[in-house]
Amino acid sequence: MSELKTIVPPKGDFVQFENTDEYTEKVKEWGLPASKSEYWYKDRKQQSLVTIKGYEVYGQDHSGNTIIIQFEDGSLGCIHPAFLKEMQSASFGKIYLSDAGEAPQAPAAIQSEKKEQEPAAAKKTVKKKETKTPKKESPKKVVLPEDKVHFTAQVKQFALSWNHFNEENDEVVVLENVTIQQEEKIEIGLAWCSHSKTLKKWELSPGDQLEFDGKIVKKKLPQGKDAEEEFLIEEAVPYKINNPSKIQKS
Repeated sequence: MSELKTIVPPKGDFVQFENTDEYTEKVKEWGLPASKSEYWYKDRKQQSLVTIKGYEVYGQDHSGNTIIIQFEDGSLGCIHPAFLKEMQSASFGKIYLSDAGEAPQAPAAIQSEKKEQEPAAAKKTVKKKETKTPKKESPKKVVLPEDKVHFTAQVKQFALSWNHFNEENDEVVVLENVTIQQEEKIEIGLAWCSHSKTLKKWELSPGDQLEFDGKIVKKKLPQGKDAEEEFLIEEAVPYKINNPSKIQKS
């Protein structure tokens, strides 16, 4: 066994198996067949049958294991479980024995575990760039003026609003692109107002551009009952304009 130079002997005491059950459990944990009592150890010059005598533990939580194997001449050596497991395959011998002269490299599983056991100070940490999902901006809260203000708007359609007092439908005008024209403009969007006698004089049609003065309040348009399709409004209309005056149509 003097030619097997790649094996490292144990530094001191190691954990030995107390019974067969403990041996079987650990061997299965390492992915080796528990039915065998001997395993192949292969280097670039020869192959040798070895037995498992015990194991060493390492790592902060003692979860890492190094297997202690015994050669035919009685000498002991340390080997990683994944490395010994790979040695049992027929392809291992063909790959490793055909390339003499180069020191064998531990399999990826061993190298990965080795890196995990390095002290934290020795590790070069790379921070993963976090990709933040952009947050949806909440709609800006509209602060309604209390006084009468000047509006621009466009006629969207006519609709019916249910009147609880006389229990019948009232005709209303639904406006879109409603804007309060002041030093800092306020975009309102949709609003509605009663189709009063004053407005009827203007013979409004959808698409007409309007300018007028009025007071605006937050009041949702109540849907009319049994309305024909042309009077239905699918969108919620949250604001009402009271008593529009000084009306101009373009």
